[in-house]
Amino acid sequence: MAREKSAFEQTFSFNPLPSKTFSFLQDKGALAVLMKWSMLGRISAQSYSFDQSFYPYNSERFALCFFRDPDVAANLKKMEAGVWVPLDLCGMFLSFVFIDKPVVSVDVEVVPCTKVSMELFDPIYSCGILRASGHVVKCFHDVYPDYDELRQMLQEEDSEHYYVVGREERGEFLFRLFKHLCLGGELCQYEDTIDPYINTTKQVYKDLISVQKDPDTEKINVVSTVLKISAYDESGRCYPGRREEEQTFAYLIIDPFKRHVTLFYHFYGVGNFTS
Repeated sequence: MAREKSAFEQTFSFNPLPSKTFSFLQDKGALAVLMKWSMLGRISAQSYSFDQSFYPYNSERFALCFFRDPDVAANLKKMEAGVWVPLDLCGMFLSFVFIDKPVVSVDVEVVPCTKVSMELFDPIYSCGILRASGHVVKCFHDVYPDYDELRQMLQEEDSEHYYVVGREERGEFLFRLFKHLCLGGELCQYEDTIDPYINTTKQVYKDLISVQKDPDTEKINVVSTVLKISAYDESGRCYPGRREEEQTFAYLIIDPFKRHVTLFYHFYGVGNFTS
């Protein structure tokens, strides 16, 4: 009699959901700011259904099955030399991409995701980072001539404003998303006001996160689990890029009730491209 598989041996199968659309990839206003921030064509999302129950304790196994799934591998994209090409994680050689070894391991970080409003950002409006008009206050920097207090707060722990948003809140997916958008791509044209960052963060977050109303309390709660992920072959990290770069990132956002998962990713580099 075959031994029953434990939860840690559980396998998942995935099917693409090509009909799943995201407003931030279609809305003209969102596309315009993504181009301005040098992220257009480099930031995207793909959704899949999966066939087994998901539990957060099984996140690593889930992510490993995801990257080893042939349907996922056929749909993944990687930016290389300014050209979108399929990334075959099972060992195919494709133009501009050479990954000749299967994924052997994954790094998975469970990212807190509890926020259902933009109140997290309220302290930024009253601490000196912004003028009353919403314009971002400029500041001196040794390396970056066109620097501002917002980017300093996001990046430099010795900034007087770094913990205006508390340590726990900075770990939230909502804040991480905001930071990613504010820092942008390699040729980012930064905004003079905070509104485009806040509005786009809200739009992308609503696209990605699933919520439900608690029937007893009537409170809206996030039901998604968010995983920050990297995949490795025998040579080292192979996804979302071999080189470590803060703005090259990939997240799996899992709705355990619908059994849907969205891969949300960005590849840092020069220029805007379309797939």
